Amino acid sequence: MTARIANPAALVPDLLKAMLGLESAIRTSGLDHGLLELVKMRVSQINRCAFCLHLHATELQKAGENAMRIHLLPAWRESAAFTPREKAALGWAEALTLLADTQAPDADYDALREQFTDTEQVQLTMAIGAINVWNRLQVGFRAGHPPVSLPHAA
Repeated sequence: MTARIANPAALVPDLLKAMLGLESAIRTSGLDHGLLELVKMRVSQINRCAFCLHLHATELQKAGENAMRIHLLPAWRESAAFTPREKAALGWAEALTLLADTQAPDADYDALREQFTDTEQVQLTMAIGAINVWNRLQVGFRAGHPPVSLPHAA
């Protein structure tokens, strides 16, 4: 894959600064870091953003996340490995990422409301919006992820 623009963020330093400010505010909002990383990972899976998948898988591993939960993330609805709070956040993340198809269903919002305060709902929604922006930037301009070792041929 060839990048369309080598470093798009460098071309818009004021916008990058604003996005990094939003990320900093989200990171210090009080929402659990692991929960946010799971949400970012799931949104990046939906958007097929290899750059962000690499980044958030690495972050989850550094934070000590169980590798099996990372593997099970695409099937979180069918898995008992996720808490009701995580499932509510992941459902809301999917609903908002696929907004044109889902229209943010009441069932997803009801699950969110049961697990998160109004303030946390807005914080989580901002986080979901931010990762969608990053995914669109990276996918749209074909940003590649860092090198990954390939397995040896048998």
